[in-house]
Formats: sequence, C-alpha cells, structure tokens
Amino acid sequence: MPVSIAQIQKWKQQKKPIAALTASDYAIAKLLDKAGVDMILVGDSLAMVALGYKNTLPVTLDDMIRHAQAVGRGVDNALLIVDMPFLSYQVSTEEAMRSAGRIFKETDARGIKLEGGYPDMVETIRKLVQVGMPVMGHVGLTPQSVHRIGYRVQGGTPDTAEEILHQSKALVEAGIFALLLENIPADLATKITELIPVPTIGIGAGQGCDGQILVTHDVLGLSDWQPPFARKYVDLQSTITEAVKQYCQDVRNH
Repeated sequence: MPVSIAQIQKWKQQKKPIAALTASDYAIAKLLDKAGVDMILVGDSLAMVALGYKNTLPVTLDDMIRHAQAVGRGVDNALLIVDMPFLSYQVSTEEAMRSAGRIFKETDARGIKLEGGYPDMVETIRKLVQVGMPVMGHVGLTPQSVHRIGYRVQGGTPDTAEEILHQSKALVEAGIFALLLENIPADLATKITELIPVPTIGIGAGQGCDGQILVTHDVLGLSDWQPPFARKYVDLQSTITEAVKQYCQDVRNH
C-alpha cells in the first residue's frame, strides 16, 4: 500500500524512523521508490542539482510542476511531497491558494511544503489546510531566505532557538501534517520532536528527529559540493565519468 500521511503520523507514535529523499526526474524517482524510501520530496533544490542555478530562488512554479509530474510517474508507494517555490505563496494567501491548487491538480502530489513560520505564513498555511490541502512546514535554515540568513546553522542562541520552537508550535496549530527541521542544533531538534505531535523530518538536525531527508545527489556523490552533514554513500560522479571516458575511448578506437 502507498505510504499515507496518516501512516507517517502513526509511525511517529510507534517511533518508526521515516526515510526520505529528494527526486527531480522519473528515473531516480523510480529507483528510490523501488528501494523503499518512505517519502519523496520534489524539492526546490532541483534548481541547483537539475537546472544548474546557484540557489533555489530562480526555480518557477511551472518548473516544479513539470519535474513533479516526471517524478510522480516513477512513484507507486512513497509519499510524494512537492516544494512550493519562491514567490509562489508569499505575496498573498490567494496566490498561495492558486499555486498550491495547480500543484495538486497537475501532479500526483499528496502534500506540499512551505518555508517559514512567521505569522503571515502561519495564517496562509491555516487557510490552505482548511480547504483540504495537506501542508508540511519547514523551519530553521530556509533556503529561500538565503540572501538574508545565508546557509548558516539556525537556532544557535537561546533567543533564536526559542523563536524556532515558537514557530514550530504555531505551524502545528495551523494544521501541518509534518515539519522539516533544517540545519538546527541537535538538542533543539530533539526538543521540538518531543513537544509536537506531528512527525519531524531532519536535515542537518541530528538524530533526534522522527525521520531524515537528504538531497539524493549528495547521497549518490553527484554534487560538486555537499553540506558537511550529508553522507556520500557512493561516488557516482567518478563512476559515471570513468564509464563515459571508456565509452568514448571504445568509439574512437573502433
């Protein structure tokens, strides 16, 4: 049976870890699903790993929908979540509703993810949830705010840690089904995980979360740079390069 939102919420109570990864194309999505990944996120990180941008900001709603369509064709079992890209939901609740509606109407997404926990964002999420759109929250390091906060660890002081905790609780009250905690201290992530009733998915947030997610390109060694918390399980960049060199050599020596 396909993984559902209700199922991952039950896994939190059962303390069953949730394994999540990103995907931006059909081929990788199919392999991840076959390997048993619980959740697949079509992350706006595809701006960098698939489209070659320097950060996530340039990716458009049309880009996200097109990649989500491709990923959806390769997924039978994993819970498919799609990031809402920069400026597709921040301008107004009405625009957020239209953008989210397009994702649900045009892809196989069963949830969307929005960054931030400030009051306006909490209210936007509340309204999306009220009309039946499952929303995953995202606090800590929010890449769409890169020009303001950079890629530094967030929540490292008592005041900023308290703010992230406050945002997490507010998002839960707004109706999120899960919360992504990115690049925050492990003790803060553990505290949030223990205090809120929905699953937490960590990336660079320690082992105390209910689940973990990484960018698949980092896991497979396909990135030119990867964050220090991302374990490279295989070096496919070298493997593919050597295979192509051998192919070229075979063709030229024929």
